[in-house]
Amino acid sequence: MPTPQQLKDAFKRKYKKEVTLEPEQRVPVFMDVFDEFVKDCGMQNNWRDATYEKFATIKKYLQGFDSELTLDALDETRLNDYVNYLHDTKNLRNSTTGKQIDFLKWFLRWSKRKGYPTNPAFDTFKPKLKTTRKKVIFLTMEELNRLREYPIPARKKYLERVRDVFLFCCFTGLRYSDVFNLKRSDVKAGHIEVTTLKTADSLLIELNNHSKAILDKYKDIPFERDKTLPVIRNQRMNTYLKELGELCGIDEPVGETYYKGGERIDVVTPKYALLGSHVGRRTFICNALSLGIPAQVVMKWTGHSDYTAMKPYIDIADDIKAGAMDKFNRL
Repeated sequence: MPTPQQLKDAFKRKYKKEVTLEPEQRVPVFMDVFDEFVKDCGMQNNWRDATYEKFATIKKYLQGFDSELTLDALDETRLNDYVNYLHDTKNLRNSTTGKQIDFLKWFLRWSKRKGYPTNPAFDTFKPKLKTTRKKVIFLTMEELNRLREYPIPARKKYLERVRDVFLFCCFTGLRYSDVFNLKRSDVKAGHIEVTTLKTADSLLIELNNHSKAILDKYKDIPFERDKTLPVIRNQRMNTYLKELGELCGIDEPVGETYYKGGERIDVVTPKYALLGSHVGRRTFICNALSLGIPAQVVMKWTGHSDYTAMKPYIDIADDIKAGAMDKFNRL
């Protein structure tokens, strides 16, 4: 609850009148506290660059919403105003808005623990955001083989290395960040040993003929920092994968439904336009499960710690197997 003096000062600031506060009267500057939170949590949790960039975006949204925001001003009404700002002004999907609110609540919990005058409304704030489960994009066995066997034209040879790296993810389940950091010393006889960048899991992943062939192709080619494969920056790789997918005719229409505020939006996109490096990992999981490899074995390779994260993939594998059984009916 703001003191009468704080209310008076806020009123004066709003109407551009100068006010000089005594040190004990000063209200903590929201963005200064936010910067402290990022520095503190970043060091404690060993944030990667991508996480710092994520919170830089959050800060930018908050500044755009109210450049004079204070911690004690975020009551339920103001929090709802922020939700509306995210989907009306920033044009975010409900699923993204929900994540933004979760990150904001993380910051507010931290500020409360640190003793800053934080409005307690965030503790019970749960905006009603209609969402749908995000569709898992992966390549079927037929699409994977089509991409693997496609003869890349001479004028598009730059796509060859991109394809090899992507296929390595499809046949090992590695994330982009881990294949980017894969060193020759991580490659052992018949397997690779990786400590994942995202979760710090220590994984031992056996090599199959496909992943081994890709490693053999580049074993005598030196790369910087003793890397194993010619991995380019993720953004460029994702652009090239879309180009490669289009060339290969991976153009199955993919329907998606999402919400912005109360508006339902249905879109249909060719699959190649949805390709990115992480599709490789999803392709590995879905196809491994559909081949009948037990989920607990796949989890050992991917580093998943519980079945909750695996359930969407298991559901897809069950659908694939049901469709495969139907083929007997055509005999």
